[in-house]
Amino acid sequence: MVKIEEEKLEKIKGGEGVSAVWIGIAVASLIIFLSGVIEGLTNPEKCNV
Repeated sequence: MVKIEEEKLEKIKGGEGVSAVWIGIAVASLIIFLSGVIEGLTNPEKCNV
């Protein structure tokens, strides 16, 4: 094993892009859900069962 110096350890970055993707997915999901709720309130239709 190689001991990593403290300077190199501070420069290591990981997982930053992944969290941005999950935040984007969450925001998009929220927008889609809210648009469905608004459409249901403004244009109520009877279920075709």
